[in-house]
Amino acid sequence: MGLIKRALKISAAGTVASIGVFWGATRNDVFEPMQTSDPIFQSPFFKKFNPEQNPTLHDLCVRRIPLDKIKPELLENKAKLTEAFCAGVWGGMGYIVQRAYLSNKYQGPETASQLWSRKELLESNYEVGTLITDHFEVVEKTEEKITVRCGDTPRHQDVRPSDGLFEMGAVIKQEEGVAEFTLKSCFYQGLGKAEAAPMGSFMVWLHQQYTKLWMETAVLKNCVK
Repeated sequence: MGLIKRALKISAAGTVASIGVFWGATRNDVFEPMQTSDPIFQSPFFKKFNPEQNPTLHDLCVRRIPLDKIKPELLENKAKLTEAFCAGVWGGMGYIVQRAYLSNKYQGPETASQLWSRKELLESNYEVGTLITDHFEVVEKTEEKITVRCGDTPRHQDVRPSDGLFEMGAVIKQEEGVAEFTLKSCFYQGLGKAEAAPMGSFMVWLHQQYTKLWMETAVLKNCVK
């Protein structure tokens, strides 16, 4: 999980340090239990790319926002809310540092067809097959969720030493009067047999802070009026 770890250290430490109000701003981003029965573990991508059924680092971050605070045009179409949230993750302030890091290393003729600029990231509909900064590939899309494969360049399509699935979800809950946004992560060693999850406790903590940063900047950038 080398690339993931380096990106987390640079992005989480650097970006969090630059936002003095980080803890207060993310107080409503909550990690909830993610059961082993979760659909992500039943997905064909998880089964195919984790053939040894290696241990995972997995978590679920949830943010609920009253419907009257959401942009009205996003409430007219479930898919538009999900697309806007996804675009906010990749085109928002939370991804700037990691995007710059990946751009410096991998942007070039071989990856020119991928999404790199903030403009591209904010305007994409994230259809299946979309490639993001040579590290993420959209593998599934429904009205309420968009799932990307991560862990290595999408140019490497086989089982990888480090791999994972990252899901962005948005659900309109009329009965509760809220829009529920979720970021779901599932990382694992794909190639070879592993005895433990791919990250230690400090890296898990960093990952969760980065997740909260992504969540907050995504909804504020693209979903809240």
